Amino acid sequence: MDHIPRLSEILYVGLSRFEIGTPSELTIRRDVSDVEDLLHRKRTKRKNECPVRLMLSGSHREGFRLNSSDMDYMSWVDCFKVINDLCQLRDYNPSIHHNIMLMEDTDISPGFVRLQLLTPPRSDYLRSLFIILNDRFYISNLLWRQWTFHNFFSNYNLQSSCLHGPCTSGYKGTIQYDHTLCVFCKYWPSTTGNWIKRCLSHKCPSANVLKDILNNGYHCVAIGSKCTTSRNDLEWRLSFSMAELKLVYTMNHTQFTCYGLLKIFLSEVINKNVEEPLLCSYFMKTTMFWLIQVGHMNWCRTNLLECFWMCFKYLILCVYRGKFENFFIPQNNMFLNKIVGVARESLLEQLYQYYRLGVSSLLLSPTLRSILEPALSDLTSVIPSLEGHCNDIACIDRCVRNELSLFGKFFYDLEDISLFLKSVDTLLQLSLSPYQSVTIQYWTAECLALAAFMIVNSVQYFKHKYVYCLDRKLCSMLKLSSQIGTICHSLYLALYYYRTGRYNEALYITNLTKRRLSEPHVMHSDIRDSYRYRECMSGLSLSERIKGAWTVSIRLHPKICYIEELTLEQSVVIEKIMTLYIPPSVLVQMLSVLSHYKLGNRSQCSQSLTDLHTLLFYDEGTCVPLFTRDISWQILGICQQVVGDLHGALRSYRESLKENPRHKLQKATKLRIEYIQDELCRNLRE
Repeated sequence: MDHIPRLSEILYVGLSRFEIGTPSELTIRRDVSDVEDLLHRKRTKRKNECPVRLMLSGSHREGFRLNSSDMDYMSWVDCFKVINDLCQLRDYNPSIHHNIMLMEDTDISPGFVRLQLLTPPRSDYLRSLFIILNDRFYISNLLWRQWTFHNFFSNYNLQSSCLHGPCTSGYKGTIQYDHTLCVFCKYWPSTTGNWIKRCLSHKCPSANVLKDILNNGYHCVAIGSKCTTSRNDLEWRLSFSMAELKLVYTMNHTQFTCYGLLKIFLSEVINKNVEEPLLCSYFMKTTMFWLIQVGHMNWCRTNLLECFWMCFKYLILCVYRGKFENFFIPQNNMFLNKIVGVARESLLEQLYQYYRLGVSSLLLSPTLRSILEPALSDLTSVIPSLEGHCNDIACIDRCVRNELSLFGKFFYDLEDISLFLKSVDTLLQLSLSPYQSVTIQYWTAECLALAAFMIVNSVQYFKHKYVYCLDRKLCSMLKLSSQIGTICHSLYLALYYYRTGRYNEALYITNLTKRRLSEPHVMHSDIRDSYRYRECMSGLSLSERIKGAWTVSIRLHPKICYIEELTLEQSVVIEKIMTLYIPPSVLVQMLSVLSHYKLGNRSQCSQSLTDLHTLLFYDEGTCVPLFTRDISWQILGICQQVVGDLHGALRSYRESLKENPRHKLQKATKLRIEYIQDELCRNLRE
């Protein structure tokens, strides 16, 4: 396959539309992630002795949404302060909960350091993490990893969790999470001096970006060098994840697409069916950094294939030499003791086979072949435009809504929520993009609803006057949530009305929400009618569009009772710290069935029950996403059980067991099935 600009542009457009994301989509993903990071920083300002910072890193934070992208989180404890020169001691006060450590980088592998504790350990757990060497306290990376795995990360309740390098790895559903507890460092080590000079010399990155990188520091992660034969457990690897994120953000879209192309080729071709691959995506990122800074390449969409080929040849050269220099510390050969001997020769032969094929080796990737084959079979095909896709409000809104649904949980109690709500006005006065503003708007609505039900579950009612005043405040919070949130945020108010016995009010809200959900322009799991959506939403701000046409699944958080009929399900998922995600169309019908039943409206109750059954039977994932079908069939069974249709409930519970067990409800479902079978047997005996 000869390189021609046409194929480069087709690959650029295809990857942007279907795999990597358009420039607009990348902006949205990064803006939403940046707000999440901002809110985490707000949480750590809480007045406690040792706040923990949390940051999303890795490919997901960079803007990728590839199937192979996992969720990488970095945590660090603010009370650990690292210096690399004793004169920096003046910046910290050891008496104010600061554990001061001195970084040592002499007589150690490049890119690694030792951390010596200068202040007395302040707690038993801290004393257990240190080893005494030559009358000095050094923090052990092995003891640190073991302690964090058994104590710190146990709260995250990851499935199949294990230690993997410096990370605790595990799964939530089908998504892999890697979480690292590291140590933050403010002062840059002398070993990065050449990198700083190189950046200034090449003017890449720009002076402002370099200054920002240097001001934001770096981390030490708990893993030693494979080159060291003794005292490996005292070594810590320098990690520049925050700097790398800044550098990726400065890439133009062709550079980022080439980076994604390298990741796809690595995953689907080089590492295909390889249990323990020698190359990882970090090498692809480093390759991009080197060629962007020191190369003289024309990074444009019609040159994408040539850019990829130059990166691939650089990678082959590094394997041939057996040397791959770290971008920040070139003395650190990342191939050392990893890609050597027979393994290096085998990898080199594999890469050379792809080299002989030329860029046609891209066809070995199913993803890339699906983009390139139509263009190769029809040389007269017209290259689709990317501009319309980037500016289409339907595409933009779909992306924003999807990102908000991926937003991590960071509000754990009323104090967290209170801190956030108090800071909303301050946050909105910052220089925010529309996507960041709407993220804060959405999470304000979520927090108001969550706080209302937290208060309901935590307050004991004594005096009638107190109950009345509290009820008014809770209703005001839930009404405000429905006014600034999506269409379905009003259902939290309906849940509260149902919980407090106001069934007519609950029906009024559910009927109103049902009418709004039935409008053709409404965005459920996807936009059913893009033309109608553009027609109705054109001219409205993003803030107005979220209120007028968006829906999201209703989140029922563990440990918070929203509706008595689902307490069994929540008691089961609470063991796994799971959140129940209920489609608004399903919750509307559930509240309608139960409210009519409580009021004695048998015909309306029967009709709502039929509507719910019809919805589940005929919906193809539009109103009831596939990952919510287990809880949706469960809800139908609960409604049937409440109204006395035991045979129907039994069938629905069995349907729930057949679905993908996203919510881990099997225990609750089996308990309900056993109860119904006992009830049916009792009825037969009578």
